[in-house]
Amino acid sequence: MSEHDFDVVTLGETMVSLRTTAPIRFPAALEATPAGAESNVAIGLARLGHRVRWISRLGADPWGDAIVAALRGEGVDVHVARDAGRPTGLMTLAQRTADRAVVEYRRAGSAASALSADDLGGLGSPRILHLTGITPALSASAADACLEAARRVRDASGLVSLDVNHRRLLWSAEEARLGLRELGGLADIVIGGEEELELLGDSPESLLETASVVVAKRGADGAEAWSRDEHVTATGHRVTVVDPVGAGDGFCAGFLSGLLDGLPLGECLGRGNTVGAFAVGHVGDWQGYPSRDELTLLRAADPTAR
Repeated sequence: MSEHDFDVVTLGETMVSLRTTAPIRFPAALEATPAGAESNVAIGLARLGHRVRWISRLGADPWGDAIVAALRGEGVDVHVARDAGRPTGLMTLAQRTADRAVVEYRRAGSAASALSADDLGGLGSPRILHLTGITPALSASAADACLEAARRVRDASGLVSLDVNHRRLLWSAEEARLGLRELGGLADIVIGGEEELELLGDSPESLLETASVVVAKRGADGAEAWSRDEHVTATGHRVTVVDPVGAGDGFCAGFLSGLLDGLPLGECLGRGNTVGAFAVGHVGDWQGYPSRDELTLLRAADPTAR
């Protein structure tokens, strides 16, 4: 094993997503699949050939069993505590049109809401720790776990990546601004939409006082990044959108993969855009993420790989 146990470790809640295209009050059928920003990123990175661990808590229930099996099946190393007293979180997602979904959470009191620094035994010394603004919103102990994980990884010469990923159903913009202040200051890599980045600072450039790279995600319009040495942009891919869920997490996976491979900043953005484009072409949070061999497919003149 190298000096770094894993290329990337992620920390956060994964729920079971019950998906339908009908109104949730009378669905004809529900499809159950794991869903969580951090595990989405873990799956995306694993498909690109990186060594990835996901840390969390799950209920000692069949939903938790299903999540563990799915992530391990995708090549993700799973380090979880099973909680007999708290359930695995659930969410419902009604995909009413291609770009409009209604989401409801059943995660209050979930096993992952009890995440704490005591759950960091599997943290090790990754090259990158990837966190999101979702986990600190779950509970005070989960927020403390994120801070402690970030401090430990930085002390071990690793990098901390933070996707702001503001969830309005979990906390308001003002709560997020206050709740992410300290964690944002520990992040070497800050990623978010333009409005999300404003939760942490007056401008992307202002965040470079503590971060080394700041990335603005712009969906189909591509992405933009700032470092202390350069400012780069990358155009997005024009693809048919089947389901937009998971595109942002896919972008993070692609971008971090580029950094791990030592690519120039602009090419890191390009890889992020590519993984995000694959994500929207398939129903589900992570099911459409590409393998490394597929990364060039969107640039091919012939749309069919032969």
